[in-house]
Amino acid sequence: MIRGEGHAARMDGVYRGQRHIYDLTRKYYLLGRDRLIDELSPPAGGHVLEIGCGTGRNLIAAARCWPSAKFHGIDISEEMLKTARAAIAHAGLARRVSVAQADATGFDPNALFRTASFDRIFQSYILSMIPDWQGAIGEAMRHLSTYGSLHIVDFGQQEDMPGWFRSALFAWLARFHVEPRALLIEASREAANDAGARLAVTRLYRGYAWALRLDKRPR
Repeated sequence: MIRGEGHAARMDGVYRGQRHIYDLTRKYYLLGRDRLIDELSPPAGGHVLEIGCGTGRNLIAAARCWPSAKFHGIDISEEMLKTARAAIAHAGLARRVSVAQADATGFDPNALFRTASFDRIFQSYILSMIPDWQGAIGEAMRHLSTYGSLHIVDFGQQEDMPGWFRSALFAWLARFHVEPRALLIEASREAANDAGARLAVTRLYRGYAWALRLDKRPR
């Protein structure tokens, strides 16, 4: 998720115990993940990467949804990857889904997965946990294929929610080192412009979550 042993150690500390109950608890508030997966639509034989794959929950769901594609995942937390590898094997998907420890702000697809680029990359509720989250967006765009797309879902700014709800949610998220990015749309627009891509933004559930898609267009 981020370069540096310090952050990796912190994430391992956070998830060493939580990884065992992560999926059970997160399904109630990490909204929009399945919507993202349904919209991936990778080409047959294409390569899909999840950045910040955690327990492998999304990778497994995506591999089942799109059986003709190959899936890969990276995460900085080796603790989370222990759960991911076990879950992928249990699902019988080890031949189509592979994971590796890597930093979202700087990784080598060839070294990790023997592929030069990805047709789809997605980041699900991970940018709000990465200190250099803008760098993670830029790195993802750098590894897209010519007609590839980056899909993002993360916490919004609760635009149409009551003020008390926003305050309570943000305070609770901070306990887990999660910070919703107020400038996510602006930073994604800048990344899209730099890459010659088209940006689409959808606000979900009264602004509870933001869904973004950056589609590359050959220059």
